Amino acid sequence: MSRKFLFLLASSRTPGVSGNSEQLARKAAEALPASVEQQWIRLTDHPLDPFEDLRHEGDGGYPQPTGNARMLLDATLSATDLVIVSPVYWYSLATPAKLYLDHWSGWLRVPGADFRAGMGGRRLYGVAVHATRDRRVAEPLVGSLRLTAEFMGMDFGGVLLGSGTRPGQVNDDQDALDEAAAFFADGAERDRAEAA
Repeated sequence: MSRKFLFLLASSRTPGVSGNSEQLARKAAEALPASVEQQWIRLTDHPLDPFEDLRHEGDGGYPQPTGNARMLLDATLSATDLVIVSPVYWYSLATPAKLYLDHWSGWLRVPGADFRAGMGGRRLYGVAVHATRDRRVAEPLVGSLRLTAEFMGMDFGGVLLGSGTRPGQVNDDQDALDEAAAFFADGAERDRAEAA
């Protein structure tokens, strides 16, 4: 299967304003080979309904998703690599990213979706920017993505972290920009080793 990266943008900034996390993700994506397909989805452009826990109602199954949920489920399953791009809000993921992951709980129980089996072996990454130079503030976000990957049987590619508040400030974080240039290289090396 050829590689396809799905970038899920979770910024709550005004439409048309590229936030720091998105800018850092785009910098990292520049290093991907031209043969790697990229799909970028701004989650606020495709809003999801509040997640409803139906596990203990009826047979515990969920109906087939429709609308934006169906589009996001299909896009998720079509990707080999998922990148959650979120600013650090209150030490964790921004609301659009958290809501998207909440919907995974329902997709696990959609008849015929085989969501968990379909996600196994794929790779999950994060790109996040926080307002301080103290990377510890992002530990809950990193832990959430790492544990999500572990639960789903996915490879965890790590989280690229940067620092910045106002749009564009991440470009002053040279360490983050240097890390971005090689962030997806580990996955490419693994793919080459597996193909050999």
